[in-house]
This record gives sequence, C-alpha cells and structure tokens, in this order.
Amino acid sequence: MRIGPWTLPHPVFAAPMAGVTDRPYRRLCKALGAAYAVSEMAASNPRLWDSVKTSRRLDHAGEAEPIAVQIAGADPDMLAEAAVFNIRKGAHIIDINMGCPVKKVCQVASGSALLRDEALVARILRRVVAACAPLGIPVTLKTRTGWDRDSRNAVRIAQLAEDCGIAALTLHGRTRCDLYQGHAEYDTIRAVRQAIRIPLIANGDIASPEKARHVLDYTGADAVMIGRAAQGRPWIFREIAYYLAHGQHLPAPTYGELREHLLGHLEDHYTFYGEHTGVRTARKHIGWYLAGLPGADALMPALMALDSTAQQTQALQRWLDARPAQAPITASALSTLS
Repeated sequence: MRIGPWTLPHPVFAAPMAGVTDRPYRRLCKALGAAYAVSEMAASNPRLWDSVKTSRRLDHAGEAEPIAVQIAGADPDMLAEAAVFNIRKGAHIIDINMGCPVKKVCQVASGSALLRDEALVARILRRVVAACAPLGIPVTLKTRTGWDRDSRNAVRIAQLAEDCGIAALTLHGRTRCDLYQGHAEYDTIRAVRQAIRIPLIANGDIASPEKARHVLDYTGADAVMIGRAAQGRPWIFREIAYYLAHGQHLPAPTYGELREHLLGHLEDHYTFYGEHTGVRTARKHIGWYLAGLPGADALMPALMALDSTAQQTQALQRWLDARPAQAPITASALSTLS
C-alpha cells in the first residue's frame, strides 16, 4: 500500500505507543520486519518543544525511512504549527492522534476525546492537511470506533477524514471508554472499509499471524498495525509478514536470537537515554522480553533493583548464557498481550 509518495513493502506496521515507541524501539521493529512505524505522540504545544522528553521524541537519527511522527492536541492552528515543526525536523508523514484513551490526554480534549466533536475534528484535519500539502507531506489519522459503544461514529469520522485530504486511516477496534478492556471488534472496521477509498489500517488485538490474516480478510483493510503484541516480541513483524506472504510459519526464535535482540536493544536504549534514565526505562522492556520464560520469575526482582546499565547487562548476559542458544522459544512461553 501507499501513504502519499511512500510505497510500503508489506502490510505489517508498528503502532505508536506512549513511552514505548521511541527511536531505539522503532529502529528494532523496522529491522525485524515492520514495514512502517509511527513515533509516540509529540505534544503540539510549542512551549514543550524544547523539553528533554519532546526532544527525544523528535530524534530520528539512523531510523529507516519513512519517518512518521504522531502529533496530539486539540487546537487546529497549534497542531498545524506542530506538523510543520516536525517536518522541519525530518518527518516524512504526519499522523494525528485521535485514538489515545488515557485520562490525562482526554481531559484536555485531545486524543479520542475529539471524537465527541466532529466539527472540531473537521477543522483540525483541514488545517493540518493545508499546512502539510505545500511541503508535499501526507497526513494520516489514527482513531477509535467512537467515544463509547452507544456513540460509535467511526464511519462518519472516516468519511470526513477522506473528504479533508487524509492520506490513510488507522482504526483501533475499541471505543475510548473500552480503553484496552474486552476484545477489539472488527465489524466497525469492515463498515469503514466499505465507506472510504483511502488506505485503511486495522488495529487492536492482532497478536499472531493467523489473527492478522483473519482481520485482513474479514475487514478488507489494507494493512494491520501491531501494538502491545510486539512488546518483548519485536520479531512478530517478520513472522506476520512471512505468513501473509507464504501461508507458512517461520521457525520460532531461539534463545540466541533473544540474546542478540534484547542486548542490542538495550545498548541502543542506554545510548539514547543515558545512564540514569536508561537503566530505569529499560526495566519495562526487559520485563516484556522475559515474561513467561522458564526461570525468569526468579530473576526479575533482583534485576529490577539494579541501578546501573552495566549491572543490568551483566545480569542478563549471565542468565541468557545459561540457556542453550539454539533452543527455540516456544509460543507458550511468550507474552501474548495484544
């Protein structure tokens, strides 16, 4: 499929996740088969652009193209200004967040809270597209099925997005009030596919090659976007892409591959964040990689208490070196968060 001028090699993408899809994570996902990855959302408020957190989110050095940056906010002019600012920082695609369900985002009428005000949605989309079009930059939208189950308006939002010049739409199969509870539904995604002509990306609870195939077949979507299922399983992108292309499974990753990817990810993570922040923000990633692996539960308490990157690395090296490098990591041992 295409997003503006960008042709993507296969339909398996990495979803933006706050506090997760930083540059080291996106680089790893792309290296392991994600055809496309969107940054965690960057604030549209210019007063925050010089902060350390936002500066990191705008750092794309060494990342494979295309660079896609997600922006969040509720003011059309401010979002347009943020889009242009990010383009000058290297963004090739601007994605607008209208799907984040977390309270602190919705309390300021951003994220999925915007779904309650379709007129404002239209103003935002038109303003951002108008700001990006002269620069040749496509704008995409990520959203949910509605605010709650009694007010699903994804079809109207999708048609509005197409009319406003949005280049592609990602739809998560839950409402804002669902948060991440229950199961994603795909009937609404299917209805949206039938209502618009622009590329549609399905998101929500896609945690296996078979599920990806089912969702694509059922909804008619052009691609799938993987979020929580890739946490600690970054090879899921190549697994799904291979299955979609060939109808067969790749061999399960081995402990040797886990060692390579985990330690490589941590090295990049530490370099990106520095010692103090790096050792702390790495803990969640380590937990995701080791979740469900035999013997990991005994290691985790001591590992989480370590306060230096060298200690974290050494402890993981010792643990991984005690495992046979060629032994496969079975599916039952892996985290299955979706």
